[in-house]
Amino acid sequence: MMEIVLALGIGALAGSGIWLILRPRTFQVIVGLCLLSYGINLFIIAMGRLQTGAAAPVLTTPAAGDPAQYADPLPQALVLTAIVISFATTALFLVVLLASRGLTGTDHVDGQESER
Repeated sequence: MMEIVLALGIGALAGSGIWLILRPRTFQVIVGLCLLSYGINLFIIAMGRLQTGAAAPVLTTPAAGDPAQYADPLPQALVLTAIVISFATTALFLVVLLASRGLTGTDHVDGQESER
């Protein structure tokens, strides 16, 4: 059951992110990139282990037991790095958005306001 919920969550985040990336406004593209990165981060974490009873990836002795009973630390490290990079990229995109809006007066990609 947990796998289905996780897969639906990843699909919803990735689908919403792609839909927003294809929108004409810059702010919607930035939000879409954030949603897509959240979906990808969840996918990478799910590759480590979904089991809730997994022990921490710290072995006290070389013969501490079966390595299959421990969580894989590599996906956790990759996601932590991805979170930091996506936060910095989002901040950069927002600064560029504000500068572009200040110069052109709109946040529309082609520089022209659409008819409503």
